[in-house]
Amino acid sequence: MTEPSRSDRFKPAELLGFSAAIASFTGLVVLLATRDMVLAIIFFGVAFICTLVTIALLILAMKPDEEEKTDLDEQNRGH
Repeated sequence: MTEPSRSDRFKPAELLGFSAAIASFTGLVVLLATRDMVLAIIFFGVAFICTLVTIALLILAMKPDEEEKTDLDEQNRGH
């Protein structure tokens, strides 16, 4: 069985980082507009969760290419 590539291992961290960046921007905009820290934290959390769920759904909607199909077949034969 082959080891996953470095990009495959860091893919979840990239998605979490992207979601955190979008949520940070949202929280900062709310903080600068309202000057209310609690409201900014709430918007940060909501934006983080919504972004993470949206990205996960978009990734699930992608169809696997031939390399992924062969990798899945190899993994299924191992069991």
